[in-house]
Amino acid sequence: MFTFCIDDHEYSHIHFIGIGGISMSGIAEILLTEGYEISGSDTNNSHIIERLKTLGANIYINHNKDNISDADLVVYTDAIAMDNEELMEAINNNVLTVDRATFLGALMNNYENSIAVSGTHGKTTTTSMIATILNRSILNPTILLGGQLDTIGGHVKLGTKKHLLTEACEYRGNILKYYPTIAIILNMEEDHLDYFENIDHIVNTFVDYGKNIQDKGYLIINADDINAKKVIKGTKANTITFGINNYADFSADNISFTSEGCPTFMLNIKGKSLYPVKLNVMGVHNVYNALASIAATHILGIPIETILNSIEEYKGTHRRLEVKGIINGIKIIDDYAHHPTEIKASLKALKSSTKNHIWCIFQPHTYTRTKLLLRDFGEAFSEADKVIVPDIYAAREKDNGMIHSTNLVDALIKNGVDAKYMSSFENIGNYLLEHAEKGDIVVTMGAGNVYTIGEAMLENKKKEAI
Repeated sequence: MFTFCIDDHEYSHIHFIGIGGISMSGIAEILLTEGYEISGSDTNNSHIIERLKTLGANIYINHNKDNISDADLVVYTDAIAMDNEELMEAINNNVLTVDRATFLGALMNNYENSIAVSGTHGKTTTTSMIATILNRSILNPTILLGGQLDTIGGHVKLGTKKHLLTEACEYRGNILKYYPTIAIILNMEEDHLDYFENIDHIVNTFVDYGKNIQDKGYLIINADDINAKKVIKGTKANTITFGINNYADFSADNISFTSEGCPTFMLNIKGKSLYPVKLNVMGVHNVYNALASIAATHILGIPIETILNSIEEYKGTHRRLEVKGIINGIKIIDDYAHHPTEIKASLKALKSSTKNHIWCIFQPHTYTRTKLLLRDFGEAFSEADKVIVPDIYAAREKDNGMIHSTNLVDALIKNGVDAKYMSSFENIGNYLLEHAEKGDIVVTMGAGNVYTIGEAMLENKKKEAI
């Protein structure tokens, strides 16, 4: 059993507010297997919650002050308001409360090696690539993902206490609570502007994060990122770079694409070794993700043959350019992209895989992001032939009327994009079935529940067939 301590105190009954979240549930599962008493609450039931129940967790589908019972430690997510009645009850009863990131940082200390994948884009994909490689090695790590990976049977894998692989989100400066032995920084761009003041604030957070890395540890960073040198200058860790355009320790040469839009390239390690690499995921952005993954696992001593065979085996996580099915010759794809850079990368990858029309149903994620990055969003859809925008997914925010999906549609039209606003998911699905043609691609895009449009289309087609 872990000796799990915060402030030099050990705990036995841990309560999670928002236990249904993908990160919270993964942490809870690890602790359940270590013999801790776990309880939790969430607003909705899910297959993730049902799984935790089968493992022994006591979970409530509501937020009520009575839920915390005799818990001696309460963990809460960033989405939980500070006036949440469970959180307030714990505080009023002098029960220690910590946010998820602080808890994860403490959990990391139980592992000899911790690999943390950070960056504005590509965290889940890169973590999943590394997970695929490690899964074929003898290291048997514990893995926490932000997505579902079939190779490990979900979003969490329980392994030894020697290696922990996890994502590390920068939101609210959470990465500053981690002290990994191997830290990967994929990129640094404007995002989460409901917390960060500007790009300088974001970069400075990553610079401070670089200072957290253990002296004998490793910083793996994108040499093509304009701000990488600032992080490198501030860290005492060993630095390993990856990239395409600038010199890097791990680089890709002679990049080309298959007819499906998947990259092939020659891997160059420190200017000496050349290995052919073929990916089974689309887009040049995945070359960067692969290079970071190769660098991290190479440091761990995994044979290069195992690394490259595993990289080729990797076929993506759920909600990352995931093919959901085909209706009347129309390919239905779902993608998690919700930032302008991610959207551009995903649409560019799709464009290289087809000569037919691309229909993009984009659901903006949070009012703040939509408003502050509106111009960038307006310029992100040039590779799409048709764009449909439903209502903004509020997530952790409330609608104060500062922005609406029609504002994004106007910005798209000004940039020459064929775009329209439709609020009803059902109407969008019917419209697509009526207007999309055989050979077209329909991609639902966003971090909210937009994926249900494609799923409903496919489900209705099954019912019609019956």
